[in-house]
Amino acid sequence: MSPIRRGSPIYEIKANLFKGLAHPFRIRILELLSASPEVAVSSMIEETGLEASHLSQHLAVLRRYRLVDSERRGSTVYYRLAHPETADMLAVARTLLVAILAEDGERLDEARELAPAEPVQS
Repeated sequence: MSPIRRGSPIYEIKANLFKGLAHPFRIRILELLSASPEVAVSSMIEETGLEASHLSQHLAVLRRYRLVDSERRGSTVYYRLAHPETADMLAVARTLLVAILAEDGERLDEARELAPAEPVQS
């Protein structure tokens, strides 16, 4: 079943897309594919440390969400991003995350500069 249903509001379709992305290994797979025109499954196994069956499950989800394409050449299967915009989305997410972490770091620095709390007298 496709995660994109005809007539669904765009916010629902977006939410479903993010569900497809909602696993660290799927993000890692997409990052690997963003860095190269194509990557062999054997290389992905080595880079991610996943067992072949688990990698296959994650790739199936990414295919279902139409984020990756595959091609068999001989006994090797290669994957690539189905849309270059996926790499752009990952880059924007990284930029956003760095900004959020920088804000948190500033808040942490501010908290460290506060005077220690006085003990409560009973």
